[in-house]
Parts: sequence; structure tokens; C-alpha cells
Amino acid sequence: MNVSRRTALKLIGAGAGAAALSGTGAAAAAAAADRDDGVLSCDVAILGGGATGTYAAVRLRDLGRSSVVIEAGDRLGGHTQTWTDPVTGGPVDIGVIVFHDLPVVRSFFGRFAIPLTTADFAVPGGVTKYVDFGTGAEVAGFVPPDPSAALGAYAAQIARYPYLGTGYDLPDPVPADLLLPFGDFVRRYGLGDAVRTIAAFGQGLGDILRQPTLYVAKNFGLDVLTSLQTGFLTTARHRNGELYDRALAELGDAVLLRSRVTAADRTAPGRARLTVRTPSGTSIVVARKVLVTAPPTIGNLGVLGLDATEAGLFRQFGNSAYYTGVLRGTGIPGTWTLDNVGRDTTYGLPELPGIYSVYPTGLPGLHNVKYGSKRALSTSEVRSDILAAIERLSVPGVDPAAAPKLAVFASHTPFELTVPADAIQAGFYRRLSSLQGRNRTFYTGAAFHTHDSSLLWRFTETLLPRLAG
Repeated sequence: MNVSRRTALKLIGAGAGAAALSGTGAAAAAAAADRDDGVLSCDVAILGGGATGTYAAVRLRDLGRSSVVIEAGDRLGGHTQTWTDPVTGGPVDIGVIVFHDLPVVRSFFGRFAIPLTTADFAVPGGVTKYVDFGTGAEVAGFVPPDPSAALGAYAAQIARYPYLGTGYDLPDPVPADLLLPFGDFVRRYGLGDAVRTIAAFGQGLGDILRQPTLYVAKNFGLDVLTSLQTGFLTTARHRNGELYDRALAELGDAVLLRSRVTAADRTAPGRARLTVRTPSGTSIVVARKVLVTAPPTIGNLGVLGLDATEAGLFRQFGNSAYYTGVLRGTGIPGTWTLDNVGRDTTYGLPELPGIYSVYPTGLPGLHNVKYGSKRALSTSEVRSDILAAIERLSVPGVDPAAAPKLAVFASHTPFELTVPADAIQAGFYRRLSSLQGRNRTFYTGAAFHTHDSSLLWRFTETLLPRLAG
């Protein structure tokens, strides 16, 4: 595997999307019937229309249950986003790039008649340059190590924890190796040659060497290792966002875009009552159950009237930050990938905050860019830093007179939600999992599993019997 090219593959992960509403099937009919008095009744109110929120809405419809999805953005899909270049009309997937070849993936895309193909990111005549984006200079003589043997050793270690592929159902006590900072885990098992490969998939995890190994092992787990051998899937038309466009068309009027929950009462007998601010005014959503797919932070979920247990758990989360976009006018040849190498960092990992990589889109004059930070930054800070890094490039073959611009930019922040190792050891995830069904509220999304659309759809399937029951 060409590690520099495969940096794009990190975007297997799918964030849950901001708090939002959407309705399906019977919910759409109920919503239409009740819209005159501003009340929408449904079986399940879904907060967030990203990968898991949309999937849940569609599957509940298939099971004969109604839902309303409340989405703060102007589209469904969350971190799955396809941008269309206004110059060429060509598509660029700037968020989720690939999927695992799993029955749940083929079924979901097949439901909307979207053809899939084995992902191939080879660029004819492609060239990879290793650049310290902090200085703008090429790192002379840098050659990434062959990760093959170390990946085999890594696979042998994480195979001891098969339960990591299905969520956070951790044993008690939590295995000590999963609590180690990942850098210590790497040294213990001699995995150094695999670090750049693992980090390429772990873009967005922040300081990957300091994160508890648990989070890295879930992000780069057995499913990823299998897909590296058998091949990932992507859409044949290279428009991953088409899945969510078609879902929105089917779900129809019951999807509330550009909408936010402003207040909630989850204590009334048999029903939750949500007050929602929409572009057309305030609506009331009354539901038997609530499904949260948005990142479970106090900022996102405080409006739900959290009880002490819920608030006490969500307050413990810290988060990293991740950003993506497309650059125009970089002066970088169209077949070049620039991978960020820290000149003085362990394993040459990029200095953060900073660019992970710049790589071809396949469209003339356009390059993808990925950027990470250990903490949230303002979009203006990130945009400015990206452009400054491109402008200071002093790599032979890159036009020094170029005037780069961001053609499109998206923040996937908050990204990885984590707690310290001592909290994990003390049973944080047992208590988090016990929230399922509390106050008639259920949870899915990356904080309850990992940033991976395919695995999140599979995880959400396990909740459907309780949501539909």
C-alpha cells in the first residue's frame, strides 16, 4: 500500500452530524397531517442526519416505524460530502471516501440502486513528495518504512480483542494494553514501522501516540486490516453523497434541515416532547423514543434536560479536531501527493495543528487537503494556516508564484471524543452503554463505536429492535 496515497482512506470514518430532525415513512404522513398545528408525531425522533441518523431513519421506515430526523445542516450525510467543481462539473468526495465490503453496506447502497466498485486510488504517473509543511521544504532522503511485518504483529495483538469491532462492550477489568498510550504500545510490541500507516488512517485522532491504545485499535481494527487485503468499496460514480441525496428524496417532508432542538421534556409518560427551531418557525416533535446520533457533548445535548448521570458522563469527553477541503491554484503538479513529515518528530508524524496531506482529486488544478489538531480551532485559523503552508512550499516543481485558494472547506469538529485511561479503567464505557434506553433515549454514532460509516451502520442495526419495539 502506498501510504501517502492511502491517507485519504482515513475518511472511512463518518461523524454523526449535528443535532437535527428528519422523518420517514409513516412519520412523513403524520408530519404532514399535523403540520397545521405545529406538532409532528412519530415513533422515533432522530437527532442528527449524518451517517447513522440517516441510516436509522431509512431502516425504521423499512420496519414500518415513523421517525423525524432533526439536522442542523442543509443536507444529510454528515462527514460524507460530495462537492461538485463548478469549472469541470466533476465530483470530489471531500469527506468519507471508502466503505468495507460488508452485507450491511451492499444492502444500504443497493436499496437506492447506487452501484459500488472496488476503490482504486492509483494515480497514473503519481509522485509522492515528503514535505515538512512547517518549513515548506522537502525532507531529503526520507523513505517510509515497509509496514508489512509490523502490521502483521499489530494484527496479532488486536486480534486478542475481537469485541472492539462491535462497540465499547469492554471486559472488566479493561485489558492493560488497551489503556497504554499508543506510543508505549508500539514500543512494547515493536510496531514502529507500522505507525505511519496506522496514523494515516487515524487522521483526526489528535496526538495518536498519546491516545489510549483503545481508540487507535478501534479506529484501525480488524475490519480495516481485512479490507486492506480484500479491497475497500466506493461508489462507481464517485459521488458518495448520492446515497444521502436519495435518502433525503425518499424521506421527504419529515426531514427538518437547518433545524435545532431548543428544549426538551423526556419525562412525560410514554412520550418525549422536543421543541425545534426550524427555518419556518417553531415546531413540536412528540416521539415515543429519541435516538441521538450527534456527538454527545454538553454543548450539543444540554438542551435535552440531561439528568445528573447523563451530564456527568458527557462532561468527561474531550475531543480532537479534523478539517477537510479542496485547494485550487496550489502550483502543485496534478499527479503529486505531498505527505507531511515532521523533521524532528517521532516516526516523522506531522506536527499538529497542521496539514496531514495534500493529494490529487483527479480534476485539473484541484487537490484535496486534510488538516488535524489536538483541539478545536476556528475555521478562520485553519483556513489561514492551510493557505500559509501551501504558500511557503519551497519544493522544486511547485510553482512559487501560485496563489492557492480553498474551493471548498468543511470542519469535522468535534471529531474523536475520548476520555483518559483512568476513566476507561474505572468503567466509563460500561456506564455510557447503560444509557441506552434511559429517559427513552438511545445513542449511536462515532462516540459509541468509531469513525467508520460501515461499522456504524452495523452497530445501529443492533439498536433497531429496541427502537422499533
